[in-house]
Amino acid sequence: MLINCTAYQHGRKLADIPVADISDTLQQPDTFVWVALKDATSEELAVMKEEFGLHELAIEDANHGHQRPKVEEYDDELFAVLHLIEEKDGKLEVGEVHVFVGINYILSVRNNNTRDFLGVRARCEREPKMLAKGAGYVFYALMDAVVDRYFPLIEKLESEVEALEERIFTKGAGSANIRRLYRLKRKVTVLKHAVLPLMEAAGKLHSGRVPEVCAKSRHYFRDVYDHLARINASLDSIRETIGTAIQVNISLVTIDQTEVSKRLAAWAGIFAVATAFAGIWGMNFAHMPELAWKYGYPFGLAVIAGASTFLWWRFRKAKWL
Repeated sequence: MLINCTAYQHGRKLADIPVADISDTLQQPDTFVWVALKDATSEELAVMKEEFGLHELAIEDANHGHQRPKVEEYDDELFAVLHLIEEKDGKLEVGEVHVFVGINYILSVRNNNTRDFLGVRARCEREPKMLAKGAGYVFYALMDAVVDRYFPLIEKLESEVEALEERIFTKGAGSANIRRLYRLKRKVTVLKHAVLPLMEAAGKLHSGRVPEVCAKSRHYFRDVYDHLARINASLDSIRETIGTAIQVNISLVTIDQTEVSKRLAAWAGIFAVATAFAGIWGMNFAHMPELAWKYGYPFGLAVIAGASTFLWWRFRKAKWL
């Protein structure tokens, strides 16, 4: 679905144009075209390929989707894949935006995500001096907007980890805590898969041989790289904290299980002594100690009770009960 198709000249909006006029507009000097699509079909991408002269391998990746974040260079054209992550019902859902960037055009294709980039377009149009840098600056603005959306997710993850840390020593909460920690770990992994490859790609846009389309905005891409490096460091810290918390919870669960085992062993020991006495005195022999004694039966019960009480006291003193 087409969202926008707009021509800009010298950093200012020239006009909204029909798709069929794109190739003609690109011939005008100091002009670039910015097109935004949402959930584009293969037919729409084929039209864009003809109008912009896009590389067939980039179009193939855009058609297939489910790509790793990356920035690829095809002659004087860049093709970038960025992951769009939003939280729904406690789970992170991953969408993609495919960006085709040339000297005088930029095409963004947003897939499986509800949040648009209209704010990015408005921001760029408010800064005609920056927009005059061309499609490379728009590419930076799009990438910066995607990266900025990661920060609230990081902050929420940090808050959830802190809340779980406070619950670690809550008695009986060990198993539930481990399940929550593993869910958080999966979220961290999703973000890590979005951030780390993009950070590596962003590094190529501001240092070394920078693609021509990004040359005028290389310093801005360094800012994006710094943001990604901060996010990556935060994710490493969160993942390390989660790993430690999981180990602590497993240890606490093991300790709780050991305590239960000790109690069961203590009571088993007490009943074993009682069973042993009862078993000895219950044997059917004609001559047994105190068998003919008037107080033999009460005496036997007293011995069993006394031995059991003594064991109970000893286990209690050893904190097994």
